[in-house]
Amino acid sequence: MDREQLERGLKIRREVLGDEYVDRAMSNVDDFNRDFQDIVNDYCWGGTWGRGVLSKQQRSILNLGMLAALGRSHEFGLHFRGAVNNGLSEEELKEVLIQIAVYCGIPAGVESFRIARRILDEMKAEKA
Repeated sequence: MDREQLERGLKIRREVLGDEYVDRAMSNVDDFNRDFQDIVNDYCWGGTWGRGVLSKQQRSILNLGMLAALGRSHEFGLHFRGAVNNGLSEEELKEVLIQIAVYCGIPAGVESFRIARRILDEMKAEKA
């Protein structure tokens, strides 16, 4: 495992998902799941998100579409928050969700908008 890539991945993961989420995930690391967390930080975040080429905003849009299509609601919410952290505006996110509804189906759109509303409300309350 490339230690530099793993550290870059952990840094990007923190920037996108927030320190609180990553700290919670890393505090639950034990002998059973340590290798998995290293793979997530190295491969997903360092080796994919850390490649450059696509912006964090573009990667967020891709993730939202894929997670909605796969019906991964928990991860969708996490990455919706990450998309906001990556600088996508509410208007841009609304367009992403409309496209999800058209290409993934109205039920996926309904679920995506519901999750998005909850995350936006949580984020506004956190700032208050």
